[in-house]
Amino acid sequence: MKNSQYLKQYVQKHPENKMAWYLLGKEYKKNGQDGKANYCFNQAGGVYEAFEQSKVPGDMLREYEEGLLRSARERERRTGAARKLLLSLSLLLLVLTPAAAIAPGKDSGPLGRKPDTAQSSGLPDFSEDRHDGPGKQSGSKTAGVDSLRFTAGEAGGGPSARDLAGILGSGSGGRAPSLIAVLGMQRSGKWLLWKERLPVVYTVDRQVNGRTMIQSFDAAACACEPPDAGPLKEKAAGWQERQEQLAVLWSALNGFRAAKGRLPESLAELAGDFPGNWLAGTTPLMKRAFGPLKSIAAERAGRAAQGSEALAPAAEQNAEAAAASAGNGGAEMPFLSRPLAILIDKQKHRLAVTSGGILIRSYEVGLGGNRTPEGSFVITDKVVNPNGHDNGEFGSRGMQLSDTNYAIHGTNEAGSIGKDESLGCIRMKRADIEELFDLVPKGTRVQIVKGGLLPDETLRPEKTFSLNAAGNQTNPRKEYHWLN
Repeated sequence: MKNSQYLKQYVQKHPENKMAWYLLGKEYKKNGQDGKANYCFNQAGGVYEAFEQSKVPGDMLREYEEGLLRSARERERRTGAARKLLLSLSLLLLVLTPAAAIAPGKDSGPLGRKPDTAQSSGLPDFSEDRHDGPGKQSGSKTAGVDSLRFTAGEAGGGPSARDLAGILGSGSGGRAPSLIAVLGMQRSGKWLLWKERLPVVYTVDRQVNGRTMIQSFDAAACACEPPDAGPLKEKAAGWQERQEQLAVLWSALNGFRAAKGRLPESLAELAGDFPGNWLAGTTPLMKRAFGPLKSIAAERAGRAAQGSEALAPAAEQNAEAAAASAGNGGAEMPFLSRPLAILIDKQKHRLAVTSGGILIRSYEVGLGGNRTPEGSFVITDKVVNPNGHDNGEFGSRGMQLSDTNYAIHGTNEAGSIGKDESLGCIRMKRADIEELFDLVPKGTRVQIVKGGLLPDETLRPEKTFSLNAAGNQTNPRKEYHWLN
């Protein structure tokens, strides 16, 4: 009964945590309190369905819960502080329990063994998008759900706590996807690499009969012969392109608010003539997404003003965030939910675009050795053809760093890239600076460090990121004297 007490206290403070409700229901069920157990299972929603009716081994969950509570009791005996005990319990519930229950591996979990009949029954038909509206049937899928959604995580990992509770266990009135395809990002040191055309590593399929089927596409992980992921690949590539556009817009909204103390009235206020070119341009998706994302940004700004966290927990963990529908024309909350930032590694001669722990781009750059300053800056000006030239010493694009004479810009000395020949500025190849100019909004934070933080490899897709240019982004009224 003491286990029930711990869990009951937790769900009272965190009623939105579907996994906590499920574990409390299991405790009540074990103690013969069926009425209370059924109430908890109802609150757990899709998490109950996922664990009770899927091929996820139940003994794994029980063993993990026992270990969790054993650790909690030991901590209570050592410290005598019940508050610390509850904190430990909540962290383990949120982070570790689902991952241990369904993470793929060679020795345990549904992805770590040869699929049985349910798991190897084949994939749903991906020939159509099948994003049906409420009340419609879509093949074998549950009525009123989005049929297909993508997310991404570290290659080799299983569904995270946020994936499982947020996607399979959406609250009442929410719409959970019946099928989620997970793309795999390779790890390089501390970074997850957002490479072009990420592979599909597994799908989680919630069927009409309540069963949850996990299908691996990694033969090494599942010790099986997985089906062809071909029908999913093009859709996955399109999802990645949309996420980059949404990340740029989301970053522009946050940068504008940080500088102005308010959100922009319209997309045109973000993509105007210099110096109002927070965005280098727009896309049709950005036009549809502006309203929904602005509403989310306003809500979070309000919560921050009241002393709450500005970002939801899912947005604080990039690698585990799931792309979620925000309605209104199909706009989505970005998977790349941390505002874009630039990191420059002087030792490696690398400039990277990051979102939290995800590395989106990495370019080779020219620097000035000790003449290139270290520290934190913000992009304050974004200029097309600095000083009226696209082939001068600053190339076709320039982005000034705070109130300094340093900038990230192009160059007419291509041979200096990868070397320390500038007077302190950051030089880039023409194609690279033009992509970076479109990718990062004004207001983007820039960190220049001595070195060793970025991988040696560059990361740049064959298909360059570009926006439909908006406004006049030249600045003929000023002659720039950056320390080239």
